Amino acid sequence: MTARTVYVTGMGAVSCLGSGVEELWSALCAGRCGIGRITRFDLEGSPYALAGEVRGFSPSPFQECGMSLGAQFAAEAASMAFRDHPPQQRSAVAVVLATNFGPAELFERELAEQGERSDARAYRLEVGFYAEEVRRVAQALGAGGPLVNISLSCASGNAAIAHALDLIRSGRAEAALACGYDSIQRASWAGLSALRVMALPSDGAPAAVRPFDRDRAGTIFSEGAGCLLLESARSARERGARVLAEVAGAAANNNAYHMTHADEEGLGTAAAIRMALDDAGINADQVDHINAHGTATKLNDAVEARAFHAVFGERAKRIPVVSLKGALGHAMGAASALEAVAAVMTLRKGSIPPTVGHQRLDPDCRLDVVHGAPREAAVETILNNAAGIGGANAAVVLRKPAGPADAS
Repeated sequence: MTARTVYVTGMGAVSCLGSGVEELWSALCAGRCGIGRITRFDLEGSPYALAGEVRGFSPSPFQECGMSLGAQFAAEAASMAFRDHPPQQRSAVAVVLATNFGPAELFERELAEQGERSDARAYRLEVGFYAEEVRRVAQALGAGGPLVNISLSCASGNAAIAHALDLIRSGRAEAALACGYDSIQRASWAGLSALRVMALPSDGAPAAVRPFDRDRAGTIFSEGAGCLLLESARSARERGARVLAEVAGAAANNNAYHMTHADEEGLGTAAAIRMALDDAGINADQVDHINAHGTATKLNDAVEARAFHAVFGERAKRIPVVSLKGALGHAMGAASALEAVAAVMTLRKGSIPPTVGHQRLDPDCRLDVVHGAPREAAVETILNNAAGIGGANAAVVLRKPAGPADAS
């Protein structure tokens, strides 16, 4: 594989904090929280009543667009990422989507409509597969390159970036969209509830997601989509693209340990981070900010902190760390993609948004968690970390571009 410089030249975001990159960034820096009580469906007595729902979004009926709600989030965020990319230059652009549940709501629909003719139902089940979602998003964009839809649980967003990076480095594409997406639906919510990792409402008010806090009591799931348009330096130079950041390296692996219980020493996470740093051609001392997975569950936060200490040593106590899940909730397949968007904004703005909900550091974590207010910092290189059920890990290294786009 040739060493090709790969840039971020476009971004898009749909989240419980609003639609658009600037809206997302402003809300994060203001310390806003997009979590509230679920309104999309009847909870039927479930105690898990909180979620980060996307509001103000007008979805098209499935019968008209053939896409699940989550895929429509992806299509909207993707259109933002492509805003400055000429339609006539998209014939070979790759599209890499990644999601937890993807079209699961369409299967839920079929279960509720059992009286229909079998041939009509069979057609809808066929178009509900993951491959159809990425095809329809690509069709909406006019992107004619390779298509991939990845499902690596909550590491999916970073995994999409890693795959898009590989497509460009290998010469199979000059540009590739990487997009993580998911939506909240009744059937998937039932499965998430069974995990018993969600925070509960407290005293009639939403409980805070408190990443790395000594009083953290669980995560809260949310939805949305985050998209990054990646381009080779040559492609960016030839079309005069605005370069936002460089994707310096990425890696993915799995713990080979347990379906839902994390490897308590964080060995798999640490290995993924080391591979990403090696892929970027840098050492641990060059990372000056970490955008953490930070789910606010008791075990996972401690495990992630152990992984950081394994990689960065004593310096892990001094690297500014943020988790955006206190503000955004856990957006599943969209989580690390939205966090990558925020990381690019940190590189551009020189500011790290606060970890909403964090008040008192858990002594087991021993990290410099940015909280209370944004922190101004001269950030050059960021590690964006993600993990997921099934033991999936994915890490991405983003940094400021060294100079104008070249032809490498």
